[in-house]
Amino acid sequence: MEVMMKKLFCAAAIVLGLFVAQRVDAQVNVNINVGLQPSWGPSGYNYARYYYLPEMDIYYDVGNRHYTYYDGRRWISHRNLPKRYRHVNLHRTHKVVINESRPWRNHKIYHKKYGKPAMHQSNRRYQKETKKFHKAVHKQHKKAQKARAKHAKKMHKHYGKGRR
Repeated sequence: MEVMMKKLFCAAAIVLGLFVAQRVDAQVNVNINVGLQPSWGPSGYNYARYYYLPEMDIYYDVGNRHYTYYDGRRWISHRNLPKRYRHVNLHRTHKVVINESRPWRNHKIYHKKYGKPAMHQSNRRYQKETKKFHKAVHKQHKKAQKARAKHAKKMHKHYGKGRR
């Protein structure tokens, strides 16, 4: 009976030890970098390693606070955006959270998956506004054309009778 109790105690200790080890491991793996995230970053994330900015095809490293982009020959990391994008309002751009080390190594996958949605949205908005503008201009043009035709008909009637 005593041997059985020792075995039962050892088994319980092992199970309890595994349970505690799993809980400790889970507690150790919790990463929070809320304080490091830039003000323009997406909300609702406790941890973000990188942001992919598909509108510009750039990755932002949250921990190191630098941008990684392709310059035509190789990937470059720099504290500032390239000059051609410095005018971009980062608060209004689309961001994708990526928790992978060096995500630019899989750039083709991210580019294909996320494309340039913010740019497409703004293009759609621009196209819609342009279409609306052209429709209004076309309407005014048609109205002016009708008025000219009506005026020409009236003038033809008025002056046309006197010439015959």
